[in-house]
Amino acid sequence: MPIDAAQLQTMTPDELDELFKRSTAGEIPDGEADGTVLLASGTDLTGPVAGLIHLVGWKGKVFDRGKGELLNKISPLGIEAVRANVYKEASWFDEKETIVLDYSDTSLVAQWIRDEIREVSPGVYLGLVFWERSKLLHFALDFNT
Repeated sequence: MPIDAAQLQTMTPDELDELFKRSTAGEIPDGEADGTVLLASGTDLTGPVAGLIHLVGWKGKVFDRGKGELLNKISPLGIEAVRANVYKEASWFDEKETIVLDYSDTSLVAQWIRDEIREVSPGVYLGLVFWERSKLLHFALDFNT
């Protein structure tokens, strides 16, 4: 059965880590994805926290596969800003192939951030956010909305 962002919100952080490990990188995406931050995942707080962050902060990402880059959709207006380079390489989490969203050379505000994503269902990606090499949180990208 396909997995969507709502189902990912019900999973604990350990379950999300296991799903990430079991998943393959998939193709580098192209186009616009709706984003969901998975803070306090597996608890009653997940939905309200994700909704608030989506409303006022981060709404998702817009990928350009041909250029190998993306822009984040931020603010209540969904402004496209905060660029990242996109490519495949070994994951910092488990050394298996992953899609890397690398801000180190493209953003002053996010230069210490590295995201890694893997496709967990058609058009749905589970992501990990790293600050330097420390894993901070999970997020979801849904290209089906």
